[in-house]
This record gives sequence, C-alpha cells and structure tokens, in this order.
Amino acid sequence: MFELVVFDSAMRMATPLILAALGGLFSERSGIVNIALEGIMLTGAFASILVTYYTGDPWVGALAGMSAGVLVSSIHAVVSITFRANQIVSGVAINLLAMGATQFLTWVVWGSSANSPPVQGMAHWSLPEAWGPAARAVNAVIGHYPPLVYVTIAGVAIAHVVLWRTPFGLRLRAVGEHPEAADTLGVRVHRMRFAGVLISGALAGLGGAFLALNTHQFVKNMSAGRGFIALAAMIFAKWNPVGALGACLLFGYAEAVQMGLQGGGIPTQFVQMIPYVLTMVALVGVIGRARPPAALGKPY
Repeated sequence: MFELVVFDSAMRMATPLILAALGGLFSERSGIVNIALEGIMLTGAFASILVTYYTGDPWVGALAGMSAGVLVSSIHAVVSITFRANQIVSGVAINLLAMGATQFLTWVVWGSSANSPPVQGMAHWSLPEAWGPAARAVNAVIGHYPPLVYVTIAGVAIAHVVLWRTPFGLRLRAVGEHPEAADTLGVRVHRMRFAGVLISGALAGLGGAFLALNTHQFVKNMSAGRGFIALAAMIFAKWNPVGALGACLLFGYAEAVQMGLQGGGIPTQFVQMIPYVLTMVALVGVIGRARPPAALGKPY
C-alpha cells in the first residue's frame, strides 16, 4: 500500500516537472538557454489561481497559466533573440521578477503575501456508471489522476513526433545546431527561436498551473526550485522528450519519498534535501557525456 501511495504521489509530483522539462527542451533545441523556467512556472501558477478564483473554471485557469507563461517567455525571447543579451542574465532577472511580482500581486488581490484562498480543482475524467462494468473498469484507471497528468503523458509523445518527425522540428533543431547553415537554406532563425521560446513558456506555464490547481491555491514561491530540477532532468535526458519523462519520474519519485519520510524520525532538513541531492548526482553523472545543441546560448 505504501508503494502505491508513493507512486501516485510521484506521478503528481513529476507532472509539472515533465511539462517544464519539455518546455526547456523546445527552447534549448532552438539554441536559447531558458533558466527562466522557474519564474515562468511561478507566474503560471499565480495566473491560473487568479483566473480560477474569479471564473470558477479550472480549465480556464489552466489556459490563463499557459498564457502567462507565453507572456513571460516573450520577454526572455525579445531580450535574448532581438537584443542578443546574455541569456543567463535574462533568465535570472525573470526569475527574480516573478518571485517579487507574484508575492506583491497576491497581497494586492487577496490581502495576504503568503497564499491565496482555496479554489476549485479539476474534476477527474470518468465515464457514466450506467454504461456497465466496462465503464467502471475504465474509471478505475482514468479517474485515478487529474486530467492534466494524462495530457502531459500525451504531450511527451506529441513533442517527440514534432521534434523528430516534422519539418518544424527539423528546422528548430537546425537553428540550434548551426544557425548560419539553416539561414543560408532559407530558415528564418529568429522566427524559429521565438517559436521555441514561446512554446517553452506555454508548457512551463501549464506546469505551474497544474502545480497550483493540484493544491487548490497559490502559495508564494511554490515552484520551490522545480524549474531548475526540470532543467536538470532535460540535461540528464540529453534533450530528448522520452528521456525527460523518465528523468522527471525519477525526480518525482524522490520528492514523493521525501514527503513520505517526513515525521519518521529523520531530521526534516535532511529529508527535504533528497530531491536536490539526487538532482546534483544526476548532473554529475552526465557531465561530459551529454552533448547540448552546438549553438546553445550563442546569439545570432
């Protein structure tokens, strides 16, 4: 029973990581470093709760989270691509801006800088029970997790097809590997890089929305380093969507285990270190073996 509970928790913990990792993958495959995933997730989480609070519809809130992610990532795109500023500095600035802005807006809207009031979460998908035993069997499976978990798993397959089986994916990878060569073949490098960064923002914003809607409220700094863990998972997976899924499940399982160990006699501080220690170990293990896109971080 404990193993089942941990696995269920791991799936929920991994979902925002998977979405953010997929987002980072699209951005970095185009050649743009996006360490702003942390701030984008936090902004998406705030926007999703804000819109859900006023509309009562968590699906509209999730769309708002994606839109907020696109908006924030567009800032990173303009600064990094149009003005060719340092991509790391731009990402750090966005992360700091998101931390301060969301905390301030939480105080403005709800009178508390710590958290929002509870909101309605997403109802689980299910078939009508009147359809018989088959419907009940399906509900036992699909009704086990929030809908965005299944959307995320499908998103991994879609991302793999888009990146490796479509002309768009070929062009995106080309501008990340050799933008000069892609430009000579008629590929609009800036346009493709903008597309990669904006897709990154939409996915990371949706990850933040899931994080907030799954807990039914916004809490200040609730991303808690997940954007950086998603980046580590992406590197660990060697910029591959399917590998990112496995890496995020590993990190999600570590986070679920540390939650299960709290109160078990081990000092809380050591237990809370587990996901971050695993992240560092994973990165050390792939240093020198993971080859990033050749033009990653280089302005064009």
